[in-house]
Amino acid sequence: MRVLSHCCRLIAFSLTLFLPYSVMADQNEEGKALFATLCTECHGVNGDGHGPVAETMPLKPRDFALAAFKFDTDSDWQKGTDIDLANVIRQGPGAFGGSALMPPFAHLGEKEISSLVSFIRSRKP
Repeated sequence: MRVLSHCCRLIAFSLTLFLPYSVMADQNEEGKALFATLCTECHGVNGDGHGPVAETMPLKPRDFALAAFKFDTDSDWQKGTDIDLANVIRQGPGAFGGSALMPPFAHLGEKEISSLVSFIRSRKP
């Protein structure tokens, strides 16, 4: 069952590679709006880790422009894949041995999480 779940997520994320640009642009806009609502307090408006709350945190939020992702959530020997980012968003980094300061966003649907991942990827110069 777990393998099937991973396969479905992999297929869903792989499809984004073949979507027309306008669909991907819409997805990025949705991700930007979600990011503004859920993530900017810690990660900052630009995803640079300099949100207004970041100064008070003992562990600084990740700067997405560095694309230095920490987790291999699906044990495929690759850190920071789209599936890894989706799992961290959905379950929170605490589920993978990371900081419990970022909450899980389990209430988000696959499309919303995919949009957030797309926006996070767009932060890399």
